[in-house]
Amino acid sequence: MKYVLIGLLKVYRLVISPLYGDVCRYYPSCSAYALRAVGVHGAVKGTWLTGRRLLRCHPWAAGGYDPVPGTPEFAEEEREQARAAGTLETVPPRDRAGHDPQAHDHDAEMASRRGVN
Repeated sequence: MKYVLIGLLKVYRLVISPLYGDVCRYYPSCSAYALRAVGVHGAVKGTWLTGRRLLRCHPWAAGGYDPVPGTPEFAEEEREQARAAGTLETVPPRDRAGHDPQAHDHDAEMASRRGVN
């Protein structure tokens, strides 16, 4: 189902989206957001996230940068917002998979102490 949705989204972007021109209030565009959401989260959750995004997209929306939750772009945006608010320490750095690298190092250290490694 995921690949069917991705195929339909690509056809939409190739055939229909150019007819509208550059009218998007958000970056990435809703179709690019949908592709990323379905690609990362699968058909069900990706469709849910896309539906929420489409409901936010209207003429009175402020728009702006709106990355897909659960992606490295989203984590980077959270860090940027925390840095701007002066609360950077509360948002730990994450690797590409979204894991806390310090927690992994701690787990590996504890395992070696127990003799598991």
